[in-house]
Amino acid sequence: MNSESFWLAMALVLVIEGLFPFVSPGGWRRMFSQILGLSDGQIRFFGLCSILAGLLWLGWLQF
Repeated sequence: MNSESFWLAMALVLVIEGLFPFVSPGGWRRMFSQILGLSDGQIRFFGLCSILAGLLWLGWLQF
């Protein structure tokens, strides 16, 4: 992976992260209020699942 690919990936993350608050600001606000009610362990679990899904996706794209 070269630096151009890295910055392209970072730009895509920003685009994807910005879609939900742009399309549905009320839904985005409700989602974050629900997330605030989760315990640290639950948030870490979802973070770990996200990391693993991303790594699996990257591995799948390499083949």
